Amino acid sequence: MDRTGTEPISHVNGESERRVRTVSWEDHLSFATAAVEMNGLEFLQAMVRGDVPPAPMMELIGMRLTSAREGEAVFRLTPGEFHYNPMWSVHGGVYAALLDSAAACAVHTTLPAGSRFSTLDLSVRFIRPIRIGTGTVTSTGTVIHAGRNVALAEARLEDTAGTLLATATANCFIVRP
Repeated sequence: MDRTGTEPISHVNGESERRVRTVSWEDHLSFATAAVEMNGLEFLQAMVRGDVPPAPMMELIGMRLTSAREGEAVFRLTPGEFHYNPMWSVHGGVYAALLDSAAACAVHTTLPAGSRFSTLDLSVRFIRPIRIGTGTVTSTGTVIHAGRNVALAEARLEDTAGTLLATATANCFIVRP
């Protein structure tokens, strides 16, 4: 099994190799409770430290939150074959998940304990393809405007050399305690 959890099954009579990917995650209620009890920045910093488990979706696609500070969140992902679309590059939904997570979590860092939020809209601009050879990619979200009920954030997706791969903007609806 490789570092992404993908294991080849077999190669029979010249047919393509079937692969299996195993994913495990913590009970989502353990971090949902923490999300309500801590302010957004404390919650995300606890996730970075490993004190709060990542969301199941993060485990599913293999992304990790690596940094959180006021108004900013950073996620990383190392692309694998299981992220690919039929065009032999990373599926646009993976880009969107990384960009939405970074933008929305940047908003989360600004919220008091007990607040909830949801992405209202997400506009993604795809610039370059991501492939396994691209290496680890980084999505950085930044708050542009934080209003009482709606916040606007942007996110950039880059490779390790700083090459821009995609950008996004997101509006988030906020419900305060």
